[in-house]
Amino acid sequence: MFEIRIHGRGGQGVVTAAELLSIAAFREGRHAQAFPSFGSERTGAPVMAFCRIDEKPIRSREPIARPDALIIQDPTLLLMEGLFTGLRSDGYVLINSKKTPTELGLASLEHKLPAGHIITVPATDLAMKFIGRPIPNAALLGAFAALTEVVSINAVSLAIREKFKGDIAEKNILAATAASEAARQERVQEIEMLQDEQRESTMLQEEIC
Repeated sequence: MFEIRIHGRGGQGVVTAAELLSIAAFREGRHAQAFPSFGSERTGAPVMAFCRIDEKPIRSREPIARPDALIIQDPTLLLMEGLFTGLRSDGYVLINSKKTPTELGLASLEHKLPAGHIITVPATDLAMKFIGRPIPNAALLGAFAALTEVVSINAVSLAIREKFKGDIAEKNILAATAASEAARQERVQEIEMLQDEQRESTMLQEEIC
């Protein structure tokens, strides 16, 4: 089972993101469930949603405490205590931001996770470019597909077309596709950067010896 916890703020489409992710999984022949956990439904208030994906029927209905992946739709939530609680040691983190994980103060987490498992994508900027509204959920799902390969970008596009209609659907698909490519490039860069750091560390240790 692959479990995803989505953090955002009211008005950012957090619950819709979980629903779209579950539809994408259904489209690929798997079982999925999506459900919200509201602290407050006010616009701007922190909101969580959960999604589980599995090859067999899912019986658990509890909130996700040990996520395989975190999607953080608003970088201001990085200041929230316990945001990364329970994240698995081989988990993924996707953050909506123009800054790198290091610039966001997440260098220690970056080194704890496998190379390329924590990336940032400017999802809000992409949403404004393609949709004209600062709702980053579709773009982040495209990035999530590229980062984890748990669902394909094609399945995400099909889910968007099922949820939305006409021009709105196509604009969201453009945002998701652009974010998928951005995430793919960002992941490669993160892996190369960590590999360079490891090589430099090894060379330094050899010089000391």
